[in-house]
Amino acid sequence: MAEMSSELTLGWLGTGRMGAAMAGRLIRAGNDVTVWNRTRSKTDDLAKAGAKVADTIHDLAAADVVFIMVSTTKDLEQVVAGDGGLLTAPKLPRIIVDCSSVSAEASAEMRRLTREKGVEFLASPISGNPHVVAEGQSILMSSGPKATYEAARPYLDAIGKTSVWVGEGEQARVVKICHNLYLGMIVQSLSEVTALAEKSGVPRSAFLEFLNNTVLASDWVRKRTPDMLSLDWTPTFTTELLRKDFDLGLAIAREEEMPMPVGAGVMQLIQNAIGRGHRDDDFLSLFQVQAESAGMTIKPE
Repeated sequence: MAEMSSELTLGWLGTGRMGAAMAGRLIRAGNDVTVWNRTRSKTDDLAKAGAKVADTIHDLAAADVVFIMVSTTKDLEQVVAGDGGLLTAPKLPRIIVDCSSVSAEASAEMRRLTREKGVEFLASPISGNPHVVAEGQSILMSSGPKATYEAARPYLDAIGKTSVWVGEGEQARVVKICHNLYLGMIVQSLSEVTALAEKSGVPRSAFLEFLNNTVLASDWVRKRTPDMLSLDWTPTFTTELLRKDFDLGLAIAREEEMPMPVGAGVMQLIQNAIGRGHRDDDFLSLFQVQAESAGMTIKPE
């Protein structure tokens, strides 16, 4: 595949919290970007930043490279191959880059359908929440033909601080799901030890200050400490979306005959949080659920 020039037109399909942050990075880097979202008002801020707004997905398909960021496998199937989807347009893109978190099986099917139409497909999910993305600190993992990755790489690297090619097939999906499994396990572990310290009489702020200065500290925990102190569960990544990724991850584990005792336990605690009304809250609300399960009444600090 020939190397692409920097004059390519870009399309962006899906401008929710993550999609808008990612597309915004491409716009600020000086790229020609056209955006589309089912709810058109969610493209308003990007239009103000310089993006064109497509009326239909078919209008978007005329771009050289189309990025997709949608929430579910069903959404991805619809916007790619459904009625009015990208592959039904009169003019097709050269490359589709899907940044959604979906199963490897769904990704492979989308790759098959796009190849039948002569369109290259790159799976390229991303780490980080919308704030991390906006700051240019995210990392994208990509899989698909190496030449396709190299063609899309300048744009991937404009979105994040770097991108990593991990294989010719659907490996990027597995990397992303493993990343989110680990993130869920971290949050539950952090919730347990913080709640234990607080119930034992240690101020939450003091415990987290201590933890954030040890060798166990991480940039992510430091960044989220103010939210744990104030009990601010404004969503960066919802508990429901985390449950979706745990479903995907545990399905991979079953297929690979991989025991996941910690992951399986955290999955049930995520389900507990959703059952307690935290479905649309940030997944850091696992801390509140942990504290309440121990009979604690926690207050903002």
